[in-house]
Amino acid sequence: MYPVKTPKKLIEVALPLDAINAEAALRKRKAPGGYPTTLHKWWAQRPVAAARAVIFAQMVNDPGYQQGGGFKFGVNKEKAAIERERLFKIIEDLVRWENTNNEEVLGRAREEIWRSWRETCALNKDHPQAAELFNPEKLPFFHDPFAGSGAIPLEAQRLGMESYASDLNPVAVTINKAMIEIPSKFAGRAPVGPEIAADKGSGRKATRDAFEDWSGAKGLAEDVRRYGAWMREEAEKRIGHLYPKIEVTAEMVAERPDLKPYLGEKLTVIAWLWARTVHSPNPAFSHAEVPLASTFILSSKSGKEVYVEPVVEGNSYRFSVKLGSPPESARNGTKAAGRSSNFFCLLSNTPISGDYIKSEGQAGRLGARLMAIVAEGVRGRIYLPPTSEHEAVARQAHFEWKPSGEVPARLTGGTCVPYGMKEWGDLFTHRQLAALNVFSDLVQEAIVRVRENALTAGWEDDVGLDQGGAGAIAYAQAVGVYLACAISRLADYGCSLATWRPKDNAMRSGMPKQALQMSWDFAEGSAFAQSSSGFVECADVVAKVLETALSGYVKGEAFQCSAATHGSFGVLGNVVVSTDPPYYDNIGYADLSDFLYVWLRRCLRPIFSGLYATLAVPKAEELVAIPYRHGGKEKAEAFFLDGMGEAIKSLALRAHPAFPVTIYYAFKQAETKEGSGTSSTGWETFLAAVIGGGFAITGTWPVRTEGDNRQVGTGNNALASSIVLVCRQRAADAPSISRREFIRELNAVLPVALDEMTRGGINSPVAPVDLSQAIIGPGMAIFSKYTAVLEADGTPMSVRTALQLINRFLAEDDFDHDTQFCLHWFETQGWATGKYGEADVLARAKGTSVGGLVEAGVVESSKGELRLLRWADMASDWSPETDIRIPVWEALHQMIRALNQEGESAAGALLARMPERSEPIRALAYRLYTLCERKGWAEDARAYNELVTAWTAIEQASHEVGHSGHQGAFDL
Repeated sequence: MYPVKTPKKLIEVALPLDAINAEAALRKRKAPGGYPTTLHKWWAQRPVAAARAVIFAQMVNDPGYQQGGGFKFGVNKEKAAIERERLFKIIEDLVRWENTNNEEVLGRAREEIWRSWRETCALNKDHPQAAELFNPEKLPFFHDPFAGSGAIPLEAQRLGMESYASDLNPVAVTINKAMIEIPSKFAGRAPVGPEIAADKGSGRKATRDAFEDWSGAKGLAEDVRRYGAWMREEAEKRIGHLYPKIEVTAEMVAERPDLKPYLGEKLTVIAWLWARTVHSPNPAFSHAEVPLASTFILSSKSGKEVYVEPVVEGNSYRFSVKLGSPPESARNGTKAAGRSSNFFCLLSNTPISGDYIKSEGQAGRLGARLMAIVAEGVRGRIYLPPTSEHEAVARQAHFEWKPSGEVPARLTGGTCVPYGMKEWGDLFTHRQLAALNVFSDLVQEAIVRVRENALTAGWEDDVGLDQGGAGAIAYAQAVGVYLACAISRLADYGCSLATWRPKDNAMRSGMPKQALQMSWDFAEGSAFAQSSSGFVECADVVAKVLETALSGYVKGEAFQCSAATHGSFGVLGNVVVSTDPPYYDNIGYADLSDFLYVWLRRCLRPIFSGLYATLAVPKAEELVAIPYRHGGKEKAEAFFLDGMGEAIKSLALRAHPAFPVTIYYAFKQAETKEGSGTSSTGWETFLAAVIGGGFAITGTWPVRTEGDNRQVGTGNNALASSIVLVCRQRAADAPSISRREFIRELNAVLPVALDEMTRGGINSPVAPVDLSQAIIGPGMAIFSKYTAVLEADGTPMSVRTALQLINRFLAEDDFDHDTQFCLHWFETQGWATGKYGEADVLARAKGTSVGGLVEAGVVESSKGELRLLRWADMASDWSPETDIRIPVWEALHQMIRALNQEGESAAGALLARMPERSEPIRALAYRLYTLCERKGWAEDARAYNELVTAWTAIEQASHEVGHSGHQGAFDL
């Protein structure tokens, strides 16, 4: 094959990680209105900040090429550094959500992409395939073969590339059509729906056509709002009687004087709050259905506390709603101490076991009792006691159809199946099913109206959306797609797994995580209210994404295809690829997405007949290692490795030779294990697939894609950072090397790389939380550039062994003797007390003594025992100038004490008094963070991480104070 001249891309050299991670973490904590991930439910969605930055850096040449006059970093390092800073500034501006539609910022980014592309084309103008591969007037296509939620192809489109998205899952394909395909067809068109007057009851604002800006997808967004409002009005005519208002009676006011201003008024209901019930297991009360309530708290906002008080009256009970600070007994409802599924009988105090509840559920005997009603007051939401009339209305609801299909009996985060909720229709109350039936049917009626209005507005009629149409019928179906997205949101908030959030006085969706967890007390929101469960609000959330983030910059297309078996993927060649594959065994996307598929299919099968031909989402080909689907753990791993290997080979063959491929892999915290560093079956299998597929890894970047609340010490299935793998196709004639030669290269490269990562050079310093992931990059770059690394017996080295050899560079002990003792003792004992004899033996081995350690101020020893001193135990009046024995361990923990007790300025002032210890202190903090994270010691890990992340400010403070001359003595 004729060689291609490929300048290194920015992502292969440098990235402004701090700016990217800060923005990504911010948006993971709270997605603003219009954020792309709010268009439709999906799991493990990439923040757009990460996607934008990665794709931009993947497309842009590193300035080292330009300044060096060739492919190696040239002599003019200063100019290259200045150029990188300029590119960093573009990325820092680009990743900010506020700049999503800032044409000045986007223009600068696109200009850089084009500049780099034309440079690359010029370098390859004599290539035999120059006309095909290097057309300076047209950017290569972009393709994401695991498109999922669509954030990555959307951002490629925003940066000016014609974008293609494929996925096996029809729900994901639909999301991507809504993201990148439909908006580009109808960009700049005015809405066709009639203007709507303001409606206080629905919360709908008045609309006007005159003088409106219908650029991008704003006209399409407005039609989603207009026809969404029409659907609400029509639905209310048909099922409005199932959603009555609540009258404030004199009896209510007698118990609650705060309700006096509402006496006689009929208030709009926001939600009905129910508790599931079972027959009491006590024979004397077996006639009674007693509540399974996880809490009786309705509002926990300070000064606005509200709770349910159960009132027992003989062998029955009722619920009353009270204001004020709740008694402690209200916090856990009728839950008993112990496992979460255990309760007690409200009438007899008899324990209700989890097994009993499951047996009642399997027999179809779980009931529900109304606990409270949330209504819309003048200045916010008010809580009212339940009424028999409202309970009766809910029970008289009828529906024509309910979704069939089995709810998955096993899910990562839990499932409701053991409690008798076995089919999708079981997850909804009768009233919820009635509402979803009506709104789903109205999607088709809305499509008919949109087409009629479009024809009246002068549109040409054409073929449907699935046939590539762009006329009246295709536009009507496009509006229908977004209304169906609103139906998905309505189903998520309008199921009996949805709950009430006392802290926020708001609904929580039925699937806040990758699970279908049982909800004991659930919130039945009104489809006609101004809340997250109201259909107008659901449609408005979808419309905000359309007008804010989906402007249809250039053409896009989404199609159904398995990345492993290629399919339609085969028509795309020489593409830029960035993708986010499934995470081994962490999320069963197909199992979860059936919850939404059954409703989307009802709405969209007339539009996408092929996509929604099956009764459920395809599962057999889904590339996740789920043991119960493949007959065991080993078979599941083999399926994943084979399938992912085929997918990676396909990527390698179709990727444009001028660009690296970027692949996301999100870690679970459980994947960083003691003694092996960043290592797990999933990670090893994934890396093996990437390398076996023909890629050499040229870089790894830890990107904070999962939010900063999941960095340290969370549950086993919590996702931590993503590693973005940067890959190039491995040379066909790549040689093999021996284990000894591999280790020799690691010894030469990794210490320099580790120093660069912790000190910061071209890039900002890598935080301790990310170090074990970041070091993989230079290590695997060595391992993967060879056909094989051969063990002494001639067998190829495994990825696991390579990772263990790489991770050992995080465990070197280059510290003074006292600190080496402390490190070893801490690793085995933590802060616990140990035996003096063992400490004495260890101290001698490390070249120190217990007496010396006591004198150094790092341990406490008495009565034949010894323990390390925590930072909080250390003296606040410590003076490094007068201390004649200062281990790095002591200096580090004194710094942590100063930071925690007095802040960055005090820590900086302390550092100024011992500047020669700056680098050892920071190196030890990294070392201890890695140790604590592998041990699962979350609080300790956080302390070390916080010191390092504050290090720049601490150093600045130390320089402002000025350094003192005397540093004390090292015990080396």
